[in-house]
Amino acid sequence: MRINAQSDILEVSSPDKKIKLSISTAEQLTYHVSYKGNLLISKSRIGLHLSNRRLGDLPKVKSSKTVKHKGTLALPYGNGHGIAEHYHQLTLQFEGDYELVVRAYNEGIAYRLQTKLTDSLVIMNEDAEFNIAASSDYEVEFPETNVFTSWEVAYKNYPHASEIPELVKAITPVLFTNKQFSVVIAESDLHDYPGMYLQKSGTGFQGSWASYPKHTVLGSWGNFVSVVKETENYIAKTVGTRSFPWRVIIPTDDDKSLLLNNLIYMLAKPMAMKDASWVSPGKATWEWWHDAIVEDAEIPSGMDNRNTELYKHYIDFASANKLDYLMLDAGWSDIFDLSKIQPKNDIHELIRYGKEKNVKIFLWCVVTTLMNDLEGYMKMMKQWGVVGLKVDFFDRDDQEAISWYEKIAAAAAKHQLMVNFHGCSKPTGLERAYPNIVNYEAVRGAESSKWDWHASPDQNMITLFSRMLAGPLDYTPGSMRNRTRENFKPIDPGLPSTQGTRCHELAMYVLFNQPLAMLCDSPAEYRKYPDIMEFLSIVPTVFDETRVLQAKASEVAVIAKRKGHEWFLGAMTNWNARDITIDFSFLPKGKWKAVLYQDGFEADKNAQAYQVTTVAVDQTSQINVRLAKGGGAALRIYRF
Repeated sequence: MRINAQSDILEVSSPDKKIKLSISTAEQLTYHVSYKGNLLISKSRIGLHLSNRRLGDLPKVKSSKTVKHKGTLALPYGNGHGIAEHYHQLTLQFEGDYELVVRAYNEGIAYRLQTKLTDSLVIMNEDAEFNIAASSDYEVEFPETNVFTSWEVAYKNYPHASEIPELVKAITPVLFTNKQFSVVIAESDLHDYPGMYLQKSGTGFQGSWASYPKHTVLGSWGNFVSVVKETENYIAKTVGTRSFPWRVIIPTDDDKSLLLNNLIYMLAKPMAMKDASWVSPGKATWEWWHDAIVEDAEIPSGMDNRNTELYKHYIDFASANKLDYLMLDAGWSDIFDLSKIQPKNDIHELIRYGKEKNVKIFLWCVVTTLMNDLEGYMKMMKQWGVVGLKVDFFDRDDQEAISWYEKIAAAAAKHQLMVNFHGCSKPTGLERAYPNIVNYEAVRGAESSKWDWHASPDQNMITLFSRMLAGPLDYTPGSMRNRTRENFKPIDPGLPSTQGTRCHELAMYVLFNQPLAMLCDSPAEYRKYPDIMEFLSIVPTVFDETRVLQAKASEVAVIAKRKGHEWFLGAMTNWNARDITIDFSFLPKGKWKAVLYQDGFEADKNAQAYQVTTVAVDQTSQINVRLAKGGGAALRIYRF
């Protein structure tokens, strides 16, 4: 870290000196970023537009402070050794009572503004520019949207970032790649402030935010979604002394590092719970995706027959296969009053029966109803014996809506309830403060297979290298009705299918970060394939160690993860078939058995085709595996 007084340039470098952020305090507060000596982000503005002035204009440095930090960030579950946290930090205090804080990690670089003002603030806008140097060289996977109300969007590919139309925006994280580098732009530690979108602006990109809501009504789906009808001419109103969200840039020339990158989590607010030992990740059976159709059940099934008897059937299935949870989706209660249970669903009996079978219950609800009596409903759920809530239909990420997430997480933590956010905006690290947040949706997941073609192997691979950097996802994998691109069609209502091979689905349970992992398909389907169910029964949802064996952004990933003394490995590809070599040198010395689930010989034509083999392996072993189009592989590796 150094200051050049003559040119008003300040520099912060990562501990390994590969990433450098240079700050100019001349007429306008600006920065640029280089990686291994290559300019990645050219001159870009930093600033905050208040109602009466603009922070960042004619900046005058009063003082600077540097900090070097090296330690280990403990985790409430998963990664038993914690996360290595090593950064250099520069804090610049400016006249006008505001600061710029820059942190440089080996994993990436981030900056945030802080104010120390006595009066409350009205934020008209923010200057958060990301001018990608030589943007025509970068291909971009753009999760494009023309609204501020959806985060389950498909990625639109632009071969050159410069081709993105002016003012078109996308949710973050956004992934840029060229022949040399991958760059991810994102945000972290979002509190009491609207979520950032990335919008094409001139030769680069600029942050974009939803305006503050002036008037809202219940509408949209079933008249239970909060819909903004009128907005203010500003994006936030807030206290005068506070920190604003981190603006994050993650560069690399090795895509393996993206699959290990925890920067967004590390930048977020530290744990706010006194004790998280009661939070219990696991797997859940779930009825909604397959319309509650259980073809081999000896009782009526289907959405109209969701009742106590049918849900006991799901509990029996979960218990027999060592699944931890039953997720009850919409329909168990009055949507607008959670205390009014539908007569056909005896929730109290299901909770009692679940305890008898060692299967716990999650219940679905909409956020607007929950917020009407947050404390009351949380207390009620805890008294009932529920262990978690699936909170759905946020459909906003303006400042007011963002406040709901932390309020819900804090209230749930108070009553030792887990939370699965669905229909929500992308995560920005809040699960660090509240580890009882086990998932966020914010992904074009399996549910969209009921309606369109977007949830595909191409989309899944982009998700791994971009969206997953933001935090855990509620993708809901596990389909047993697998189709090639040519044979797929959406089905709703009825029994849907998914694109990609069966082993592609299995690999998701290893590759995707999902502390609460759904099994989206019907118990009847899983019973047809006991060897598949054996893997799904035993695969963990959080792990102690991760090794990335192969990775190319948006194309292929091979990852090995350890839980205790066992290893699990997942491999996935996009719509391009490919051959991979699995090198077992990551294993400790000794003799191991590997149960390999791989695409069958006909998987390019029949995506359900798979084969299972068990082989002896050790540190010196290598296995060649063919991944079909949209294919995958999954392994369980254990000592013998």
